[in-house]
Amino acid sequence: MGNNFIELANVPSLDDFVTQLNGSAGILFKHSSTCGVSSRAYGEMSQLNCAVGLVVVQHARQVSNEIENRWRVTHETPQVLIVQDGKVVWSASHFEVKARDVEAALQKVNGEP
Repeated sequence: MGNNFIELANVPSLDDFVTQLNGSAGILFKHSSTCGVSSRAYGEMSQLNCAVGLVVVQHARQVSNEIENRWRVTHETPQVLIVQDGKVVWSASHFEVKARDVEAALQKVNGEP
């Protein structure tokens, strides 16, 4: 795993990740270790220079389900969600997962030019 990934293996680790955001925007990446499209997206996400909460769905299905229930998003992999203040403020899935788009969305959410 890249240095920017924080593996979220259970619901308490998801809760800790979100709590540590302290109202700031954060990135969640749902990844399938058996999918070629998700492998490509993993490569994209590993280019980011910020923390990324990584949910490997084969190992953390309960976390994936919690994300779906908590933020009312349909399960997809690969899937990137930017969350802030208890809401999903941006998302992308499948071939839409590109490092530059995630960075641009994060900057926009944070009010950066």
